[in-house]
Amino acid sequence: MNIEEFDFDLPEELIAQTPLKERTASRLLVLNKQTKEIAHRHFPDIKEYLQPGDCLVLNNTRVLPARLHGVKEGTGASIEVLLLHQVEGDSWEILAKPAKKVKLGSVIRFGDGLLTATCTQIKEHGGRVVQFAYEGIFYEVLDQLGEMPLPPYIKEQLSEKERYQTVYAKEEGSAAAPTAGLHFTTELLNELQQMGVCIAFITLHVGLGTFRPVSAETVENHKMHAEFYHMDQHTADMLNQVKQSAGRIISVGTTSTRTLETIARDNNGEFREASGWTDIFIYPPYQFQAIDGLITNFHLPKSTLIMLISAFAGKDIVMEAYREAVQERYRFFSFGDAMFIYA
Repeated sequence: MNIEEFDFDLPEELIAQTPLKERTASRLLVLNKQTKEIAHRHFPDIKEYLQPGDCLVLNNTRVLPARLHGVKEGTGASIEVLLLHQVEGDSWEILAKPAKKVKLGSVIRFGDGLLTATCTQIKEHGGRVVQFAYEGIFYEVLDQLGEMPLPPYIKEQLSEKERYQTVYAKEEGSAAAPTAGLHFTTELLNELQQMGVCIAFITLHVGLGTFRPVSAETVENHKMHAEFYHMDQHTADMLNQVKQSAGRIISVGTTSTRTLETIARDNNGEFREASGWTDIFIYPPYQFQAIDGLITNFHLPKSTLIMLISAFAGKDIVMEAYREAVQERYRFFSFGDAMFIYA
C-alpha cells in the first residue's frame, strides 16, 4: 500500500499553534464507522456517546522537559538535545542537532555545567546514547534547564508547561504528550465516572516514533521505533470485566490503542499485567482485538497515526472525514480539536 493514499491537503493556518484557554473548549467530530454518519459537536458532548459499562483507557505518561540547549566542550558549538528514553541509570538515548558534531566521547555542557552529557554510543538511526553527570536529583535539574519538546510544526512558545500535560499525567518518561488526553479535565472525568463509565490507566512513554516520518514509499516497509509500555493487574482485571459484561473499551489516543492491542495480541485477546517494548505498527487491514472506540486528535498527512485510525474506521471513511474537517475549519494536530470514532 502506497503512503500517498494517506495524503490530504491541509491549509497551514489550520495547524493549531497554541492550546485553547479551556481544555474542553475544543470541537469534536463524531464518526460512526458503521453508518458513516459524521456529526459536528463540542468535546463535552462526548458524554452523550458514552454509556454505563463503557471504559475509557487513558495513557498516564508524563512529558519530560526533554529539550536541552548546550554547548560542546572544546569547540563551543551549540548543540540541541532531545531526550528519548532512559536506557539505564543516568544513561539516556537522545537525538542531537546537529548530530554530526556529537561523536563518541563528545561532552556537552548545559546550564554552565550544572548538567553534562558524554556520548557513549552512536545508534543506527542517528540517535546517540549519553551518560549524564550532575549534582542533586536528575528530574529537578531537568525541570530547571529543559523545555517542553513541542512538535516541529508548532512555532509558538508555550507559556504554561502544564498545558502540554494531561491532567492525569503521572509516570515520567515521554518525549511527547499523548495529545488526545489534553481535552479532558478532572471535572469531566468525574462526571463520566458518575455516569457509570469506568476510567482505566495504562502507560506508554512516547518516543522517537512520534518524530520520525514515514520515509518508505510503501506502508509495509516502514519500521516503527519501539516504545516502553506498562499495564498493571488492576487495569487488566478491569478491562477483562468490561469485555465479559459487553461494555465497550474506548481508547483515548493512538498510544493507548497501541498498548492495548499489543497486550491483547500477545494474550489471545485477553488483558494481563504486562511491561515491555512495543513496535506494533497498525495499518489497514489490521484486525483489532482490544478496542471498540477511539478518541483521537487530527493527524499529519501520511503519518503512522492516520494509518492507525484508517485501520480502525476504514481508509475511505477517514479520508472523507478529514476532508470535511478541513472544510469545517477544525484545528489540527497536538493542540487541535478531537475526533471520536465508534460503532
